[in-house]
Amino acid sequence: MKIVLLGAPGAGKGTQASRITAKYNTLHISTGDIFRANIKAGTEIGKLAKSYMDAGKLVPDEVTCEIVKDRLTWEDARDGYMLDGFPRNLFQAEELDKFADIDLCLNIDVDIDLLMDRICGRWMCTCGESYHVSMLGDSRVCPKCGKPLYQRADDNPETVKARLDTYFSQTAPLVDYYREQGKLVSVTSGAGSPDDVFVQIVKEFDKRDLR
Repeated sequence: MKIVLLGAPGAGKGTQASRITAKYNTLHISTGDIFRANIKAGTEIGKLAKSYMDAGKLVPDEVTCEIVKDRLTWEDARDGYMLDGFPRNLFQAEELDKFADIDLCLNIDVDIDLLMDRICGRWMCTCGESYHVSMLGDSRVCPKCGKPLYQRADDNPETVKARLDTYFSQTAPLVDYYREQGKLVSVTSGAGSPDDVFVQIVKEFDKRDLR
């Protein structure tokens, strides 16, 4: 199966992507990972992308699309994949349709107020774990490894609102784009626990006999 994964910052895409990958043995392709791999390998398109990034500019849609197009030709992507972080806008979605036959778009829908609370209340650990402040009480130590927790500098109300505004203006229109194609699967209970959300995802996949 070939999937596009949508969801605003804080919707839990990373958690669900890991579970989908484990259950369905699906290749998880993150746009960020593709950029880093090309830059590390010193490919021509990686050098081009790096030139924009080093200048503090956004990588143009055309360059991003070429990087994704190349990644989908790799041997490990032949039997299917899940795209995370691409497409981010209608132009990228239309370009994707020219070189890939997407089976469905999985959208994790969460109320904006809950998203704000999730992100602004998030505390991270260098071991990779993250926790919401409501789970920690007065402690700011990782329950798993005992290291001090920290908050990302951009996990503040002003920056988070700007990130969400960007998502809803540029990426959210893709929900209608894939709905019109009959490929949208929207999990509207993103406010539930990760287990609850994954149960619904599996039910939706089973309806379509995706495996």
